[in-house]
Formats: sequence, C-alpha cells, structure tokens
Amino acid sequence: MCRVDLTEFDCLLTERGRALLAELAAGSDSADPLAAATALRARYPAELVSAALTQDRLRRRARAKFGEQAADLYFTEAGYEQSTRRQVARLRAERFTAAGVRRVADLCCGIGGDALAFAAAGIDVLAVDRDPLTCAVARANAAALGLAERVEVVCADVAEVSLDGCDAVFLDPARRAERGRVFDPAAYSPPWSFAVGLAERVPAAGFKVAPGIPHGALPAEAEAEWVSDGGDVKEAGIYFGPLRTASRRATLLPGPHSLAAGSADPSESAIPHDPAPGEIGPYLYEPDGAVIRARLLGDLADLLDARTLDPTIAYLTSDKHTDTPYAAGYEITDVLPFNVKKLRAFVAERGYGTLTIKKRGADIDPEALRRQLKLGGPKTNAATLIVTRHLGRHVALVAHAL
Repeated sequence: MCRVDLTEFDCLLTERGRALLAELAAGSDSADPLAAATALRARYPAELVSAALTQDRLRRRARAKFGEQAADLYFTEAGYEQSTRRQVARLRAERFTAAGVRRVADLCCGIGGDALAFAAAGIDVLAVDRDPLTCAVARANAAALGLAERVEVVCADVAEVSLDGCDAVFLDPARRAERGRVFDPAAYSPPWSFAVGLAERVPAAGFKVAPGIPHGALPAEAEAEWVSDGGDVKEAGIYFGPLRTASRRATLLPGPHSLAAGSADPSESAIPHDPAPGEIGPYLYEPDGAVIRARLLGDLADLLDARTLDPTIAYLTSDKHTDTPYAAGYEITDVLPFNVKKLRAFVAERGYGTLTIKKRGADIDPEALRRQLKLGGPKTNAATLIVTRHLGRHVALVAHAL
C-alpha cells in the first residue's frame, strides 16, 4: 500500500499534477498499472506518478461511495475507508438543516465527506482534524466542489478546539486501531465519554458510531438512527436536542424510507415490543438489518399484521401480502422439516436447478448444503430455500421472492 505524504499531495494540486490525474482518469480501469507507470515516468517525476496512481486508484474505488463526484475529490487510504457515503451524509445534512443549524463543528472531519454535505446544504462548517495530510485533503475537496467559502479546515486536537460560534457539533470518532476495527465505544478516539460530554456543551449534537453499538451505551435522551444502504447497515447516528426527531429510527436508502418509534420529546422514550410468535402463514418477511438493529421488529409486525416464526428469530410471517420497503417479501410454497435426505428427494422431485439458500437461527453452511442437495434441474427452475426455526424446531421453507 502506497501512502502519499503531504509534499507529494501538494504536487497533485499543481497544474502538472492535475493534468496527470486527468490523463489517468481518461484511461481504462483494466489498464496495466505497471506499464502505465513506466510510460508516465518518462514524462513526469517518479514521485508525482506514484502519488497520482494512488489517487486515481482511490478515486475509482470511491465511486461506490461518492458516485460521479469521486472524480473531482481527493482521498487517502484511511480517509476513504472511514468516510461517510455521499447519500448518507446528505441525509444527515438534511436533519441538521431542518433543525435550523447555521454553523456546525465537524470534529474528526477526515477527508470531509460530511463537511461537504453540510456545506452543500447551506451550513457553514468548522472542520477539525489533527492530521495535516487529512486536513489538506479536506481543504482541497472543499475547493474542488466550490465550497471553500463555507468550510474552514483547522488542524487541531478536537478536545482542545474552541466551539465558539457553532450552534451544532458533529463527531465521527475513529473506530479503527492497528489491529483493526474497534467495537467498544470506550475505545473510540476520542472515547464515547467525550462524545456524550459534547452534548452537554452544544445542545444540537450528533455522532456517527458503528451500527453494532450496544443499546445500553445510548443515552435515553438521544435519538438513535440506524441507516442501511442497498440492504447493508452502514452506520448508526446518535442525535441530541433539536436534532432528535424520535427515540429510535431505521432509515433505508435509496429512498429514503424511515420507520421510527417515539417522539422528539426526550422525556418520552418508546420501549421496544416484540411481536408474538405464531403459525407459518403463506408470506414471509425478512426485515432490513436497520429495522432489526433499531429494535423496530414489533413496529414493522404491526404494519404488516404479522407475527414471528420464533421468539428468537427476526423473520415475520403473515396471512396476507403487504408491499413494504422495510423487508424483503417471499411467498411460501412448501414447509418441510429440516432433514437433508428428505430435502434432497424434494429438490429432485421438483427439478430445481438453482436454489438461493438463506439461514437464520440454523447452524448450516449454505454452500455445503447446496452440494448435498445435488441440484440437477434446469438453471431457470429456481427457488429460495430458507432454513430457520419455527416455535423451537428447525424447518425448511421453500419460497419465491415477491
């Protein structure tokens, strides 16, 4: 992995550096990097070529998070990994705008993913990070999008920076260490205790945390929002004061679609309720991970007039089909006891050639099970096999996605 230093990054901002980046951007994703580097070094300094190739590689990767905007932005390896997806940052900026925020302190701003979204929404930003290279990248990104007048980048320790003039604060603490991801909020940098203290200093406070944060660590007066994008839970946001709109919320992108419990009043917290288990109906729902993390399974069951298969399983079943963005829906055609030998005979009888195998509450390897079932039918004859528990016993549900 090639790490660009501050001097090399500054070279990328020169006219020659921009020209080289534009040349690389016009090339193909499949181009031979070694051959490209060799050819470019005949016309550009080796250090500039190395920095530009790293930047071009990061920009291509960043399309997944930033879309077409990635072609104009600058990244570091760590900055890209930890940055907020563009659509998630835009969603957060809308929350701050709706709360009337005029100037926000974006602490641990990284390369500026959230700062850019705040500024694009019309909010002035004090963007703070302690790494000089990261600050240079954030500054360059604000300039690249024409937002430099709204984004003031300061290289400082977030624990020491003045928040005077800011009517809101946003913190995205580092959740990675030398050994990988950090899951304990007390081990964040800065730690969770610092984040909660910020909410006492600036009433409109918001934090980005890992989606697996323990519910016991969440202050009762805050709103916790879990956000998924394309079915993958990306983060949780914790919001205080005028930024709070409910007690718990699951928001799904694209959309957005939002399911919430409780109110904006911090004195009213919605207690999670679990749906009752019952018999398997003709329809099955697989709730989005954000709904499960937000403990909104009971609220979704109420919307769908549904019940659970088992008290320990996050599948819902109903006697009627209801379209919903909060869960994937299936029509169940067969309910079988989970027995590999009987399933193999069933699959052969139906002539299935393709099976999508899902599991929840069952200790199986889907790929190993697929081999054991010995699919022999045409690939177009497809179904979904769901191995789970119903009222304490393992079952296999054959279904078709709706």
